[in-house]
Amino acid sequence: MATLLPKLIAACAVALASAGMCVPAAAAGTTAAAKEKHPKAEKVLKAQARKKPSKKAKAAVAGVAVAGAATAAVVAADPLEVNEPDITDTKVTEYACELNNKVTIYTNETDDSHIALRWKHRLHRLSRVGTTTGALRFENPHWGLIWIGIPAKGILLDSKLNRQLANECKNAEQSAIVAAAPADAVKS
Repeated sequence: MATLLPKLIAACAVALASAGMCVPAAAAGTTAAAKEKHPKAEKVLKAQARKKPSKKAKAAVAGVAVAGAATAAVVAADPLEVNEPDITDTKVTEYACELNNKVTIYTNETDDSHIALRWKHRLHRLSRVGTTTGALRFENPHWGLIWIGIPAKGILLDSKLNRQLANECKNAEQSAIVAAAPADAVKS
């Protein structure tokens, strides 16, 4: 990454210079120091002007343009991925997790392909991802959040840092089932 940055800057400078968007200080004639000419510097400048940009430099400039356009397209395509979702008219389910963590899920009856998840005082919109196991899996690739809901519990993961954020998350209904199970076992 460290070696790519100077190459990228040089490629951008070449692209701007070829487009006529930047003018060398000597051509502008703004200072007396710029009017002085050094023979070696003049040779180097002439050699650089004659040299065509390499294929790598052209690819780097094109890559930066494509990456910028792709980022703008993602933000323009789905602004709710970045901005907080609207949670009016939603069903609220609160989960108590281990280590005293709390997760709140907001679901809309008309839209089962998205949920809003509150984690650490921030609201995130997650989209459903299909699974072969039947578990409910929702992801937000922008923030790297993954919510996996199974009948016994829920888990919140951070895919960017590859770690669990909250585990053993249970809502009131799931906690009631766990509390009732030992009482039934004692009776038998």
